[in-house]
Amino acid sequence: MTPLRLIFMGTPEFAVPTLETLHTWPGCEVVAVITAPDKPAGRGRQLAESAVKQAAVARGIPVLQPTNLKSPEFQAELHGYAADLQVVVAFRMLPEAVWNMPRLGSINIHASLLPQYRGAAPINWALIHGEKETGVTSFFLQHEIDTGNLIFQDVVPIADEDDFGALYEKLKAAGAQLALRTVQAIAAGTAPSIPQATGQELRSAPKIQKETGRLEVQQPAATLVNLVRGLSPIPTAFTQLPDGRTLKIFTARALDEDSAAPGSWTTDGRTYLRLQTGQGQLDLLDVQLEGKKRLPVVEFLRGFNTAVLNPSAV
Repeated sequence: MTPLRLIFMGTPEFAVPTLETLHTWPGCEVVAVITAPDKPAGRGRQLAESAVKQAAVARGIPVLQPTNLKSPEFQAELHGYAADLQVVVAFRMLPEAVWNMPRLGSINIHASLLPQYRGAAPINWALIHGEKETGVTSFFLQHEIDTGNLIFQDVVPIADEDDFGALYEKLKAAGAQLALRTVQAIAAGTAPSIPQATGQELRSAPKIQKETGRLEVQQPAATLVNLVRGLSPIPTAFTQLPDGRTLKIFTARALDEDSAAPGSWTTDGRTYLRLQTGQGQLDLLDVQLEGKKRLPVVEFLRGFNTAVLNPSAV
């Protein structure tokens, strides 16, 4: 069987295992990779290559970095690769002229069980909403984002201790295996194409904004724990101390205790730092004060002046 000519589209580290897995399968040939242009990064603002570009260059795969996917020049170059199929993982929205170009179309690997959590941040929002399971979905691209016909889905349980970083790693690996199974089925002509279910209540996964991470202390502590999990280690949940400084929170747990008004702080100055919420206390375990290092709360308290914790704060 002649290997499928495949073009891979992706940018972040999440997409790299999928590229690597498909590149090593003899049933396809990754003829090109499309990724984001190099961008300034770090203190020196030096141009940085995407994780996908670095992986492609290391494997000798041609890389295209268009600034405009609708450009006739880019589309002509893309057409010249004569791809049978395009695989998209964590990339930007494609114009129809691009996703409809290959004879077998284009597929996407999405980090949720579609139709739930359509959008840019499905991993974060699954945790923020306290889900017990999520997964990965392969589907055919069409006009509306994340709405195409389903191919396969794999369920991934969410452990109580999972945060965004841990679940990201699980879904990154699961997505690579799902992509391989999907491409194999397409190559064999056995891939299903199932319309997404309608009529159910759907949760969306919009892009995370900075204010998404601000603690609303009137909410229950258990709800805030899920917010912390969903944003740790990046971009991180946070609150303001009574003196106005920002405190990032990486790990916390809920305590079934109510001792003061929501927003009040309690601490022994040595071993614990707790924030009263609308229901229960948020016990902070791993924090970072603006301009300082991330620390376990026991170490944080050694150098922290607890006098700033006004009982009527926040």
